[in-house]
Amino acid sequence: MQQYETTSSTVVQLDHIAIYASDQQASAEFIAGVLGLTVGSRFGPFLPVELGNGVTLDYYEKRDEPIQSQHYAFLVPEERFDAGIAWLEEHGVAYFADPRHTEPGRTNDLFGGRGAYFCDPDGHNMEMLTRTYVRP
Repeated sequence: MQQYETTSSTVVQLDHIAIYASDQQASAEFIAGVLGLTVGSRFGPFLPVELGNGVTLDYYEKRDEPIQSQHYAFLVPEERFDAGIAWLEEHGVAYFADPRHTEPGRTNDLFGGRGAYFCDPDGHNMEMLTRTYVRP
């Protein structure tokens, strides 16, 4: 395996991630609504939603094959969390305190923050949290 040298000023960052969707417009608008973002202009086959740290969610339409559920977690400020929960409730989207979706209509308070899980239109397990998990 080839290794690449980095310097102390070089930081590896996620730039974008492709998310499969049966209807990319609906999926992009869904997550943009929850997170208080806007859907960007089409870029080739992708429909992007840019996050606050420069990472884009590039929605890619995949209609002919089943879409495998993935997990995506979004770190949000407290006020965005409240607005996101309100958006989910207003649109009749169930949310849960746990990733297995056994505690409906509740949020969690892990690591001194708040969190909730919900599914997007294609069944991707989305998570919104206000404090990142404690890592060793």
